[in-house]
Amino acid sequence: MTADHLTPLITATAQWLTRAYPSGGGALESALAGVQARQAVTVAAWLRYPTDLDAALVAIAGPGGSARLDWVTGADDADADTYAWRTWVDEVVASWAAVLLSTPGLAATAMDALAACGRLTGAPVDFRRLVTPDEHDRRAAALLRHPDLLAPIADLHRTELLDRLEAGVGGHAR
Repeated sequence: MTADHLTPLITATAQWLTRAYPSGGGALESALAGVQARQAVTVAAWLRYPTDLDAALVAIAGPGGSARLDWVTGADDADADTYAWRTWVDEVVASWAAVLLSTPGLAATAMDALAACGRLTGAPVDFRRLVTPDEHDRRAAALLRHPDLLAPIADLHRTELLDRLEAGVGGHAR
């Protein structure tokens, strides 16, 4: 897959998550939370857009923006002119990433699904911070991994993620 097509979407969606659910610590904790958000968003984006064509189409059409996510989290006063990057946020990818971050074990299931379709072949990242976070990772991303806090976002598209994982990355459930 051409990862370049998804880079703006992944970057903006991870940034949205880390702004909505910031780390409470210093620079190191913020960086660790950012890595976890980026890994979750990358996995979610690869699941959502499994082919080169899917990735190219979302790059052309755009992912939709953060308006609904901002409203759900109470940040609906975001100025689109000041925060143009928010137009690259993908609501479904953010929701799926929230599910992966807040549901122990599901991230490993998602990684297994990506591995089964060959998506992880040659991937430069091992996704350890997402799949098997250590205590420091969990502390750094306490808000970002909190199931109750993420529920309003995770619940938006949880069913679609579960259906995708059940059907396989390239398949379509039901």
